Amino acid sequence: MPLKPCSPTMTPTLLLATNNPHKVEEFRSIFLPYDVTLQTPADLGLFNDVIESGNSYFENALLKAQAYWQDGQNQVLADDSGLEVDALQGAPGIHSHRFLPDLKATSHDRCLYLLERLQDLPRPWRAAFHCEVVLLTPQGEIFTSHGTCTGQIIPEFRGNNGFGYDPIFLVDGTDNTMAELEPAKKNQLSHRGKAVSGIVKQLEFPLRQV
Repeated sequence: MPLKPCSPTMTPTLLLATNNPHKVEEFRSIFLPYDVTLQTPADLGLFNDVIESGNSYFENALLKAQAYWQDGQNQVLADDSGLEVDALQGAPGIHSHRFLPDLKATSHDRCLYLLERLQDLPRPWRAAFHCEVVLLTPQGEIFTSHGTCTGQIIPEFRGNNGFGYDPIFLVDGTDNTMAELEPAKKNQLSHRGKAVSGIVKQLEFPLRQV
């Protein structure tokens, strides 16, 4: 039986377990159709440095959720995502953000490093984005959902609407990179959008009144 996040007369509140402004912006866009209040750790004065030591997207997402969970006080939404490239045997995967061994590396740097690793390998460079979303309830119940978006890596940067590897990821079924998609279309096709949709269906979040 689906969990009711709160009383039908109340707006559900979710604490997003991330300090990444790009992710916060994307989550806000994804939840726009739903009558949900989203909070960030900064809103509550929480600044936890979470070490992503898990061996899967689920384990890392759960670690983030647990870091911001307060017994009986809040429900926390966390995610972990990564890019898996077939020609690299699934790398960078859960290490996507740490693929380039430089703590000061930017997303652009990581994209260049990925293209360098692929340059001598035959195209197409098939790949898939993966995202695991975990929701931890005030009672400690765990809800989870996985989303996948398939496509291929291309050797040029296109678009300004994304972050991470979005500008070099051409989405299957479109002529656009993830960074070229308008927000509504990206939410429909992206790994994160699909994973959140799975959580929404489980928890029956109310639609926003228009």
